[in-house]
Amino acid sequence: MPLFEIETDAHIIITWSDEESSAQSVVDDAYPEDEILRITKRPRDSWVISKGALGLTDRSLDPCMIARDCLSKSAGDKVNAIRLYRMETGCDVDQARRAIESNMVMGW
Repeated sequence: MPLFEIETDAHIIITWSDEESSAQSVVDDAYPEDEILRITKRPRDSWVISKGALGLTDRSLDPCMIARDCLSKSAGDKVNAIRLYRMETGCDVDQARRAIESNMVMGW
């Protein structure tokens, strides 16, 4: 079954559909107020979002990546990871603690 990329004035929708008209009806049912700007039949059965196109390739700006890096460098030592995170980001102790602890919970 073909994969369609449908861009509206408010959304980008990815859906499987037998034909373009049924893909359009998916949008009409889900977002009747949206105006369809473009419908593209994708050449394959998967869709990839480029992080570069979204501006998400600079890992130094991602607090999660920084926290995970600090946890890795400290071999899981929370206090040391908090200290490293503060040095890396310049944030206060409470913000660093929250960042490190939330990443520890996620299983860094």
